[in-house]
Amino acid sequence: MCELLGMSANVPTDICFSFTGLMQRGGCTGPHRDGWGIAFYEGRGCRSFHDPSPSAESEIARLVQRYAIKSLMVISHIRRANRGRVCLENTHPFSRELWGRHWVFAHNGQLQGVKRLPLGFYRPIGTTDSEHAFCWLLDRIRTRFPEPPRRSAVLWQHIYALTQELNLLGVLNYLLSDARYLYAHGGTQLSWLTRRAPFGRAQLMDADMTVDFQQETTPNDIVTVVATRPLTDNEAWTVVPPGTLTIFSAGERVATFGP
Repeated sequence: MCELLGMSANVPTDICFSFTGLMQRGGCTGPHRDGWGIAFYEGRGCRSFHDPSPSAESEIARLVQRYAIKSLMVISHIRRANRGRVCLENTHPFSRELWGRHWVFAHNGQLQGVKRLPLGFYRPIGTTDSEHAFCWLLDRIRTRFPEPPRRSAVLWQHIYALTQELNLLGVLNYLLSDARYLYAHGGTQLSWLTRRAPFGRAQLMDADMTVDFQQETTPNDIVTVVATRPLTDNEAWTVVPPGTLTIFSAGERVATFGP
């Protein structure tokens, strides 16, 4: 299956270190050769890069690795295709507009029969079950809330209820963001860690690279990284219990739904 990478931070932060580890799994240390993508939120905008080539061999991935884009929220994905051919339109993460915000979604897993779920306003461009699920999810949110609800918790509960419906169809690990919150659902496999003061050194599993975050941060920085599998071998990652939706903002966990 595919692998996910997300980041939520309280200050603009680059994800070069974690992305370096992830891109090696796209055809070098892992089998995820069928494309990759990454989306960076910058204010109300969203800068994204996609490539149907393996990330370990992609010149665009090397550009992203070298170009330290600062962001408060990032979603990335490396693909091992099981539904839909290998092409640009089937490359995650997918993006749509709702309430004047960019919503970005990346999925790991297979959802049997998801294309039987009816769609309304949003339609897929590619042929993956993942994009269909994303369009259905946004359709249901848009129908329930034509305007954004005043209380974020009401939206969170609705997204969790929709997630439970999708989770019945198969394997549903996903990252979703509306630029304000990072939603991370672990259906079968997902982990996260939060880096805050006192910062230490981190060593990637998939590349010979170590960073001393004490030299790269300030005492007030808070950065949470979410990944399908831990990216470092000397830090304590939290494994998400299956069926749990965790919501992050500014690097902090703000809500959890499920087991």
